[in-house]
Amino acid sequence: MHKHSMGYLNRASKAIQVVNRKYRLSPNHHHHCYRLGLPYSSSYEHGFCSNSRNSNRKDDNNAIDLSQYPTEKIRNFSIIAHVDHGKSTLADRLLELTGTIKRGLGAQYLDKLQVEKERGITVKAQTATMFYNYKSKESSTSYLLNLVDTPGHVDFSYEVSRSLAACQGALLVVDAAQGVQAQTVANFYLAFESNLSIIPIINKIDQPTADPDRVKSQLKSMFDLDPSDVLLTSAKTGQGLEHVIPAVIERIPPPPGMCDSNLRMFLLDSYYDEYKGVICHVAIVDGSLRKGEKITSAATGQSYEVLDVGIMHPELRSTGFLLTGQVGYMVSGMRSTKEARVGDTLFHNKTIVEPLPGFKAAKHMVFSGLYPADGSDFEGLNNAIERLTCNDASVSVARESSTALGLGFRCGFLGLLHMDVFHQRLEQEYGTHIISTVPTVPYIFEYSDGSKVEVQNPGAFTANPKIRVVASWEPTVLATIIIPSEYVGAVITLCSERRGEQLEYSFIDSQRAFMKYRLPLREIVVDFYNELKSITSGYASFDYEDSEYVASDVVKLDVLLNGQPVDAMATIVHSLKAQRVGRELVDKLKKFIDRQMFEITIQAAVGSKVIARETISALRKNVLAKCYGGDVTRKKKLLEKQKEGKKRMKRVGSVDIPQEAFHAILKVG
Repeated sequence: MHKHSMGYLNRASKAIQVVNRKYRLSPNHHHHCYRLGLPYSSSYEHGFCSNSRNSNRKDDNNAIDLSQYPTEKIRNFSIIAHVDHGKSTLADRLLELTGTIKRGLGAQYLDKLQVEKERGITVKAQTATMFYNYKSKESSTSYLLNLVDTPGHVDFSYEVSRSLAACQGALLVVDAAQGVQAQTVANFYLAFESNLSIIPIINKIDQPTADPDRVKSQLKSMFDLDPSDVLLTSAKTGQGLEHVIPAVIERIPPPPGMCDSNLRMFLLDSYYDEYKGVICHVAIVDGSLRKGEKITSAATGQSYEVLDVGIMHPELRSTGFLLTGQVGYMVSGMRSTKEARVGDTLFHNKTIVEPLPGFKAAKHMVFSGLYPADGSDFEGLNNAIERLTCNDASVSVARESSTALGLGFRCGFLGLLHMDVFHQRLEQEYGTHIISTVPTVPYIFEYSDGSKVEVQNPGAFTANPKIRVVASWEPTVLATIIIPSEYVGAVITLCSERRGEQLEYSFIDSQRAFMKYRLPLREIVVDFYNELKSITSGYASFDYEDSEYVASDVVKLDVLLNGQPVDAMATIVHSLKAQRVGRELVDKLKKFIDRQMFEITIQAAVGSKVIARETISALRKNVLAKCYGGDVTRKKKLLEKQKEGKKRMKRVGSVDIPQEAFHAILKVG
């Protein structure tokens, strides 16, 4: 054999050994590849592994024929619950019961993000297709079940609305010990308004403090749900789970689409995969979708070719087509998730259809500036944000610059937790270190010339000497609070301090109170939830929904260092709170800004009026150290010279603001 061919084979053999050692491949190495989460293909026979996390091996022996599942054999349902009531664990058990995943494959299987596993919350809605053989007295029938896992936290209610749009029913999960909580109420009404069939489930009945009868009475009094319809389960031990899927089949209706009509497909969600491009989660409302067909977006008018189509079982599994009522994925060559508009209707080229009614789009209610902690690393932050927003279109991003922090971004979020999760993902997934400015909400100002402007960034809001502000409005929310009865007084005081208006006050049972307030959004985005938890010993639950703008007397509060405004620290507050907030700001900054070679004055001002001030004295060099005796006038002359020098430094010196100072003022109310 030619020596060059021998050299190539030697190198290839060494490469195979390296791969085998790295992945511990054995003669049955395809099994190991699956344990590692890697796809198996024929290339493994030569020792090479593909890194595509969503590639799938085509197994003709286990091919899925979706044509066996007409709409009457399909059930699309969601799981809705308050945070930490066992929703994700229940989803795991259902996947195991139907053989979709192996037992013990991992807790919270549908929670893919690292931040979801760390915080114990669901952030992104996920879908999984299951197959179940339902045995009745007369016969045995195979059903296709689409489970959509939904977030439980208030900030991600837009994800819940996406999920419910593809469903005909929902499992309402309630903790047997904690009972009905604030997000239980919010999620119930989301499902109720979507005309979904609701199956109530009391979970965690294995707990020592479980009281299912009390929770049944709460479900009856709050939602008029019949106690006899309630299922009792423990997702942890498996108790009662055998009744859940039969209840789904018996109580939830099949999807109502028409199989012989033109294609109408609902776009539920999308994410970007570096190997496949944009992957869309879709629900087939009418007609069918097949690989190779041409489709058009009702929102953009753009056309695409269907490159791949299939189901999530639980990972992507190509089937070649989707039929009426089925939920799955589609790859169509979209280059960016911005092309995949959530709520869009997709249909076949050269057909005319009535677009499906969309649902409430994500609304940005909290805004914050993001800057690299290392001012020179703007490009690194830019790249990280671009990659992250590929899979989170709910964040709005625009470039901005700050005199104090340099180049950065102005980002809009759905809420404070949404902002925190975004920050955490930037730091964990992309290794970026950031400085975040004080979160703000959008205000509306009206000027004397009749014009109105929405202000999201207080630093960019400057007074116009030619026209004056004659009116202002701020956004409010309708807040739901559920607390033990003994904390009612403390919560009423807190809400009053936050300028709240009580709308409703009642008792769920003898132990817990239900309260509804209209609160300014500005008052809850910083530390309201933490303070509510503190004064109720952690027993309060809280939820809110956007409400209307109301007239309010708000002013811009500036922070000045040596007379120069720091735009990144500007904020908008109610005039009655300006004095207190200004005092807290200057006190915090004094603790975190280091002494320098010149005096630093820290001021909080509304317009030209200074309402709070602190001074950081200068570091002083001992200029008299070398004076051993002599005339006192010589010492005075040296001190005067030092004083004049410090005046010049104060005039031209640049004040260094540490990162901790920005973090400290985030919690100033």
